[in-house]
Amino acid sequence: MQLEADAQVRELYYLDECGFAPTAPTGYTWARIGSRAVVPREDKKDRRVNVLGALAWGPEADLLWEQRTGKIDAAVLLEFVCTRLGGLPGGAAGLGGPPVGWHRPRPCTVVLDNASAHVAGAFKGRRQELAALGIDLFYLPPRSPQLNPIERVWRSAKYEDYPQRSHTSTDAIATAVDQALTKQRNRIQGSAPHFVKAA
Repeated sequence: MQLEADAQVRELYYLDECGFAPTAPTGYTWARIGSRAVVPREDKKDRRVNVLGALAWGPEADLLWEQRTGKIDAAVLLEFVCTRLGGLPGGAAGLGGPPVGWHRPRPCTVVLDNASAHVAGAFKGRRQELAALGIDLFYLPPRSPQLNPIERVWRSAKYEDYPQRSHTSTDAIATAVDQALTKQRNRIQGSAPHFVKAA
């Protein structure tokens, strides 16, 4: 699949979700000798920002994402895949029958893990309809996050690009998440041509 994506005969997306809390995990800190390090901590109850993202593979590498303050369920996932990845006019509502004359220019494969929203009937049950439109779902083996490159994007966004470790409002978290993921996206888009040349 990656070779086909590199040759631009197939679109390939690695999909996953990630949550951002008001206080990001602190791996380490420092303080002057004789003083105590104080790390601000905010209550996280009902204040998380969840992100549904997809890493596009190939010469046109990109990072697409959508934020939610609520749960990312099968319906949200289906809409994201149909609209943002599949380019289906009308989103998930178009699964019943896309507009006359519409077709995907290239087949599309979405790689995902076995999270509850991914295997729910409301999403996985529409697999044949998606395939008929040129959108294939490819499930990774259980407990194998190392096979999904977007996991590295989440880690880097949280630990390297998250501008501030603690936020007092959901809006502040959302802004910080957008800043971190925009930095990731710029790196991905900038490095894609070099990876293709190296391959």
